[in-house]
Amino acid sequence: MRTVQRLVYREVLSAVAFTTLAFLALMFFFDFVDQLGRIGRPGYTISSAILSTTLELPGRFYELFPITVLIGSIYALSRLAQSSEFTILRTAGLGPGRALGLLTALGLLFALMTLLVGDVLAPAAEQKNVSLKAAASGSLSVGPAGAWMRDRVDEASGQHRTVSVHVARLGAAGELQGVRIYEFDADGRLQRRIEAQRALADEDGRWTLSEVREDRWGTSTGPVDVLQWPTLQWNSNLKASVVSAAVLPVGTMTTLELWRYSRHLSQQDQAFALHAIAFWKKALYPMACFVMLGLALPFAYLHARGGGISWKVFGGIMIGISFMVFNSLSSHLGLLQGWSPWVAAAAPGLLYLMVSLGAFAWLVRYR
Repeated sequence: MRTVQRLVYREVLSAVAFTTLAFLALMFFFDFVDQLGRIGRPGYTISSAILSTTLELPGRFYELFPITVLIGSIYALSRLAQSSEFTILRTAGLGPGRALGLLTALGLLFALMTLLVGDVLAPAAEQKNVSLKAAASGSLSVGPAGAWMRDRVDEASGQHRTVSVHVARLGAAGELQGVRIYEFDADGRLQRRIEAQRALADEDGRWTLSEVREDRWGTSTGPVDVLQWPTLQWNSNLKASVVSAAVLPVGTMTTLELWRYSRHLSQQDQAFALHAIAFWKKALYPMACFVMLGLALPFAYLHARGGGISWKVFGGIMIGISFMVFNSLSSHLGLLQGWSPWVAAAAPGLLYLMVSLGAFAWLVRYR
């Protein structure tokens, strides 16, 4: 059995590795061409473009690896079938259960690789890439409307205040720029507005604001008090990790950070479905490697003369593309229809896994 393992694993691993390298090289070329239009801007050179494109590779690997697993596995298993090696293995005792067991163990390896890249390498590289782009341009936009955060502060008297924070841009050094803070009392009346040019937050919820203007309503000295400060300390429950999750792209967040941020949004009565779906997709995405290997296994049971390898690989590419499209479509449908986040994230994988196992059972029985 070990000889069979070595044969199948060697063929599948070499095919998947070659396919992955080919796709990454192609994506590196396309991304680098896209970066060429930025070369010449202040602080952005050709070396910056190469570094930025390189930092995007872990994210590309994470997105493409299930598809390359599918294509490489189809190629390897189809070649074994075409050369009659898989038929010999079946004659020697490689039954359907053992074949599934072989690919399941291989799928565990691929899933661990996907988890490692998606939760360690890709977020770190994406954060570095964001810092690089912010340093080159002086600041980085966090969206056309900026980023909004909400905090609820419970006072000793039993009442609570609601705080809304708006951030316009992210600075080159990681500081927040264009910060506006609105504090409301328990009845929803605006009590204080703070505008700051820059701000830094730590993990204890302490914000250091620079170049501050503070407006207060309903004070004893007049209808509105206007104060200005060079620096101001402001305390809240919005820690640095929450702020980073709000202003940085979702690709910079790990699975645990997505879970924490979606919980924070839920506790603050904010819309959290988008980040909850993103959490479940990221948590379940490594399992896509099992689905892809399940889709590839039926190709080993097709007749060797039932079409060339190129047609089977092309079919695998189409299946992989359809899976990625359906995976993205399921997220949007989940948001529109109000599905449970885990259902929206798990539906494509479960559907394709059932299809692959059904095709495998039919081929084993009737072909």
